[in-house]
Amino acid sequence: MQLMKSHQPFLLVFVFALVCVLSSIAIVYTKHESRKLFVELEALTRERDELNIEWGQLQIEQSTWATHARIERVAKDDLSLARPDSSEIYVIERP
Repeated sequence: MQLMKSHQPFLLVFVFALVCVLSSIAIVYTKHESRKLFVELEALTRERDELNIEWGQLQIEQSTWATHARIERVAKDDLSLARPDSSEIYVIERP
């Protein structure tokens, strides 16, 4: 019985040391994962910002290409279309 009592403090110290080592490993792993996810978040945020800038530029470009004056110029110059006279326009009403 005396022999068993002398091993109890050693066993408790061993268990405590093991728990400390395991929790330290868990902390290091969690910190590593946190940093890795933060780097990924920063990259995705940067990509989102770049895409927002590109989207704004595309909207400006679209509004430039879709102006009535430009469409009319392309129709006249590139497609050789002409605006019809008012006598050549017929309005068809639906029944």
